[in-house]
Amino acid sequence: MPGLIGKKVGMTSVFSAEGKNVPCTVIEAGPCVVTQIKKMETDGYEAIQLAFGNKKEKNTTQPLKGHFQKAGVTPKSKLVEFKGFEEKYHLGDIITVDIFSEDTFVDVSGTSKGKGFQGVVKRYGFSGVGGQTHGQHNRGRAPGSVGASSYPSRVFKGTRMAGQTGNKQMKIYNLRILKVIPESNILMVKGSVPGAIGSYLIIHK
Repeated sequence: MPGLIGKKVGMTSVFSAEGKNVPCTVIEAGPCVVTQIKKMETDGYEAIQLAFGNKKEKNTTQPLKGHFQKAGVTPKSKLVEFKGFEEKYHLGDIITVDIFSEDTFVDVSGTSKGKGFQGVVKRYGFSGVGGQTHGQHNRGRAPGSVGASSYPSRVFKGTRMAGQTGNKQMKIYNLRILKVIPESNILMVKGSVPGAIGSYLIIHK
């Protein structure tokens, strides 16, 4: 699907034509530059590689420096491939937020906020074991039994336990575009998207 690379600016709310206060996310979408064109003859599939965000040359590896020099652009910090662009693009072409229009829908993917090592109550929504009375000491937020002791005498793979929470790739489908501001490369979509402020997002049409 065609799309753009963006960055999460933050959340706000706007009023709809009916006077309702609608929560929305502000995304800086593009401008993205074409750094590579994948072809069926050479790569086995067709796609366009887009780059977004400036990066210092001293922090760029030598292979990537040559890659960007071939495209005739300065070093970029984020590279993503997209398929399905109808128009023909060349190396160095710039794609802006103009490819999106209001009252259409997009899919937004990004990395969710990391929450570190968490227990089962926060990680999976467990209710805890029992209440807080009758002499119970510190088992209120414990997971309880994780398996039988006699048979099969082991814990099944995939049993929900405490562990790393968040910091996963997530995708939100069918978010309505409320407003497009081309002069500022701003895209406003209804609802929330994964990630912290300043994190990279991939917006698909």
